[in-house]
Amino acid sequence: MTKKQTKRILRIALLLGTVISLFFVPWILVKAWILPLPDTVQEQVNEALGYGFEGIIVYVDQGGKDPAFYAAGWKNREQHIPADPHSLFKIASIGKLYDAVAITKLVNSKRLSLDKTLAEYFPELVGKIENAEKITLRMMVQHRSGIPNLTDSPNFWTNPPKNNKEALERVIDLPANFDPDEAYEYSNTNYLLLSELIEKVVGHSKFQYIKEEILIPRNLNNTFGSLTEVNMENLMSGYYVGIEEDIKTTDYGSMIATAEDVGIFLRALNNGSLFEEGEQEIYSSVYVYEHTGLIPGYQSIAKYHQDIDAVVIQFTNTTDFEGYNWSLSEMTYNRIVKILRKKKAHNTSGKLTPAAAPH
Repeated sequence: MTKKQTKRILRIALLLGTVISLFFVPWILVKAWILPLPDTVQEQVNEALGYGFEGIIVYVDQGGKDPAFYAAGWKNREQHIPADPHSLFKIASIGKLYDAVAITKLVNSKRLSLDKTLAEYFPELVGKIENAEKITLRMMVQHRSGIPNLTDSPNFWTNPPKNNKEALERVIDLPANFDPDEAYEYSNTNYLLLSELIEKVVGHSKFQYIKEEILIPRNLNNTFGSLTEVNMENLMSGYYVGIEEDIKTTDYGSMIATAEDVGIFLRALNNGSLFEEGEQEIYSSVYVYEHTGLIPGYQSIAKYHQDIDAVVIQFTNTTDFEGYNWSLSEMTYNRIVKILRKKKAHNTSGKLTPAAAPH
């Protein structure tokens, strides 16, 4: 076979591989990827309904501008109530940012130590959680403990535990996924144990501590610790593809907040105003400054974009088994940020210099 023939065969094989891979890619993802970028955030929010979301909320806090609120679709599909950008929403793992701040404040005040072990704080777990004598508080905050993820346990989402004790029982006596500090693996069990530790130290509920230290000083009055604390009419409905009924009353233990409250918190986290002296250095050494959240019926993204000085929060109230909706949620979010960057670049390039400005 000549070199020319070999190259031709390779080109054909590559083309066939591309065609086959496209055949298996959901076309909704391709559609979302190739559509032209709209001119405005609201147009992109409206476009997201074509991706299969029942409802979407977006909050944008860009430096030098008033916060902007966007929404499309349904807050409650059955009752035909339009999406409200001020609705409450289950923020799922975004709550870990609040937990990490709480841990930071307790470490800074010497009530906790990042270098003490799980065994020192919970001696009753020795022999029940592998490597308890080696796993430090720092490793749990950073998801480097090796403790199995409780939400990966069988039937967790169809038969959720009623409390932390039941949740922890899902992983008791399971072998570690890796030796402490040898790898990274996201594990909700880490933050369940951290929640228990916060309550053990402060002597009352974790959320009460978060409320006193983080929420009240910033007038974040639309952030709640559980479903029992909210008016359910103010909570955005949640939907799972293939299930007709609204699943918002199912309790997975998530914090609940408005997009605005999350945005104000995230701005304070990123600019450092959330911290007392010495706390930001501790926080930066253990955790991140942005997060996403995902539980059945609820997807959330909370990030700060330094290049455009913008906090962008996005809530979508539809999830699926395959995870396509998560990919579509991320695509929507990234396109919104692109629109904001494009506008920022246009406004910057269009500004007149003082010498050229009209009088």
